[in-house]
Amino acid sequence: MSAKAVRAIILTLTGCMLNNIFLEYIIQLDPGAGHLITLCQFLFIAIHGYIFTSKFGTVTPKIPLKDYVKLVVFFFTTSVMNNWAFAFNIPVPLHMIFRAGSLIANMIMGIIILKKKYTIEKYFSVFCITFGIIICTLYSSKSQPSTCTDCDPYTKKDTVQENIDYEHFFWWLIGIIILTVALLMSAGMGIFQEQLYKKHGKQNEEALYYTHLYPLPGFLMYYGSIVEHVNIASSSEMVNIPLLNMGFPILWIFLISNVVTQFLCISNVYVLTAECASLTVTLVITLRKFFSLVFSIIYFQNPFTAAHWFGTALVFIGTLMFSETHYIILDAFSSKSKESLKHKKESLKQKKSK
Repeated sequence: MSAKAVRAIILTLTGCMLNNIFLEYIIQLDPGAGHLITLCQFLFIAIHGYIFTSKFGTVTPKIPLKDYVKLVVFFFTTSVMNNWAFAFNIPVPLHMIFRAGSLIANMIMGIIILKKKYTIEKYFSVFCITFGIIICTLYSSKSQPSTCTDCDPYTKKDTVQENIDYEHFFWWLIGIIILTVALLMSAGMGIFQEQLYKKHGKQNEEALYYTHLYPLPGFLMYYGSIVEHVNIASSSEMVNIPLLNMGFPILWIFLISNVVTQFLCISNVYVLTAECASLTVTLVITLRKFFSLVFSIIYFQNPFTAAHWFGTALVFIGTLMFSETHYIILDAFSSKSKESLKHKKESLKQKKSK
């Protein structure tokens, strides 16, 4: 493995995990900031691309605008929906687990659009992922907070709502639907992107730039929401920054940190796709999701039961099986055991010869 690939793996894991940490801090302070987060991420990558990829507009894109249109619509819609879901009572761990189900969506779209056929092992791995997500989703719905507006002080029962917040559950269900639609759209986008690259060749940096530049006018649809959450961020608690010798709103610090780490994460994933085999990329992304999930549960003390752990294990085992990464791991262990056995045999022969 090249030094560039190793550096990309380290930066991908570091950047993506830090990105999730800052995202969770933002969601805790302002759950409805999804549109503002997405705009900031798109704006930063578009400005960076304008300077370093298009060289201030002097480099002509290799893929024409008309071919980018569908990809841009897909990418903009899925990005907005994924961040918007936090406004519908979706906890960060569930969000991460749900998005780990992208393989299910890819398989469904592959069968419908490309008429693909898969092995029994692939179907079994997708069954594991699906079952794991269903378990986590069901147990997350049970852990939603309840309210008691008219409680009987003797029976401790809510005579009006029976201790169930139906309104909270309704919006949570909307959030699940949004995540599901985004997941399927993301799979469709992946198939279209693959076809686009076959036609024009892999233009990773260019695609990263233009898929973030062209959708910027689309954020005008969310102007009201963005302005509202800009005001919330600006009026958040002030934190003193010694280097600047001034106070700065803490939400803006988290937003800027989220944007920078998002760029660090996504740009190095693009490097990985160019430098490594797809199995290695899948393994790195799976590990990133797993580490981020564990950190989120422990550090932010998110509710996570034994059933959640079981469902999460099914999701990650299914992902590794689908990508056939387990064969790489087994081969590695097998090679080590063969080398060890060979070394023992050689040592034994040397002793006998003496």
